[in-house]
Amino acid sequence: MRRERYIVEFGMGADLHGGDVTKAAQRAIKDAISHSCLCGLFDILHIQDPNRMDIEVKIGCPHPEKIDRLAVLSAVPFGKTQLEVTEGGLSAAGLTLPALGPGDTIVIAVAALTVYVNVDF
Repeated sequence: MRRERYIVEFGMGADLHGGDVTKAAQRAIKDAISHSCLCGLFDILHIQDPNRMDIEVKIGCPHPEKIDRLAVLSAVPFGKTQLEVTEGGLSAAGLTLPALGPGDTIVIAVAALTVYVNVDF
């Protein structure tokens, strides 16, 4: 069996009020997933169980040390996941609206999801 890479998809997510990099990273993952259809894995490779996929998640965000790693990976609906977090993304001054979150910092995270499958050929 060989581990083959099948999909690389990118996404962006932001937290507009409060500077929550975990929230921004989760949104970046959901954005990447929304750009991708896995039909080839099911129709061509005949994958029956989506949990057979290995998904490498790479997040670039300000203050990577503040990421809640388990919460970020919970945004991936299936598969075996691993996470790499690196300095990146963007931080900008926003607007204080306490009803929407603490603080006035906008943070933007970017995500790259790479999907691998073990195949017999």
